[in-house]
Amino acid sequence: MSKIKEAFAKEKAFIPFITCGDPDLETTEKIIEAMAAAGADLIELGIPFSDPTAEESVIQEGNLRALSGGVTTDKVFDMVRRVRQKVTLPMVFMTYANVVFSYGTARFLAKAAEVGIDGLILPDVPYEEKEEFAPLCEAAGLDLISMIAPTSHDRIKMIAAEAKGFVYCVSSLGVTGVRSEITTDIGAMVRLVKEANPDIPCAVGFGISTPAQAEKMAAVSDGAIVGSAIVRLCEKYGREAAGPIGEYVRSMKVAVLQKD
Repeated sequence: MSKIKEAFAKEKAFIPFITCGDPDLETTEKIIEAMAAAGADLIELGIPFSDPTAEESVIQEGNLRALSGGVTTDKVFDMVRRVRQKVTLPMVFMTYANVVFSYGTARFLAKAAEVGIDGLILPDVPYEEKEEFAPLCEAAGLDLISMIAPTSHDRIKMIAAEAKGFVYCVSSLGVTGVRSEITTDIGAMVRLVKEANPDIPCAVGFGISTPAQAEKMAAVSDGAIVGSAIVRLCEKYGREAAGPIGEYVRSMKVAVLQKD
């Protein structure tokens, strides 16, 4: 069993996302440690990119803050290597194909594995193009995480059958961000995934920000993913964000563990 799958083995998972280097990499390290201590099961680390197509303004601004502070892919790798000495839970990179291509795909994946990354999420790479990355990820020992959306329909089972690590179920159409209500039938999406691949965990992301939403999504899946709400805390508290983010993660972990 991969380290990522293990994160879902015992109970419902809470998966926070942060942009590396927002507001700086030293603070990112502290935030990762705080999230791990607060009960996060897996952490998504965003590598800043100047044109993040799947993200709404909050995360875009987080990317810009990191880039304007001089964050590079190599500096992110160095930060992960440092934090790996203290944090053992699985971590995955979430970034865009251009970031990987420009670094050199094989070189990027080898370096990611070397510093202790467990998987990769590429929101701008559709299922039909994943073969550019999947064999290289497998060779490096990384899970290439598949995403499914409400519009995937007939493709859900096809994507799920080949999925590694976990399936990222996109709760809403459009870009990431905080939503007051999520109307997609997540339960139906998860059932289709499980029919095709009973052993693959499903976590729901895009639009979750409150404990009530996290509880509702985790009730019909294997876990909840939150990004924008955490990046908003980075924006609000800056270098003092680790404490408030730790408290937020603790409350969300409690929520995903609530029984119906």
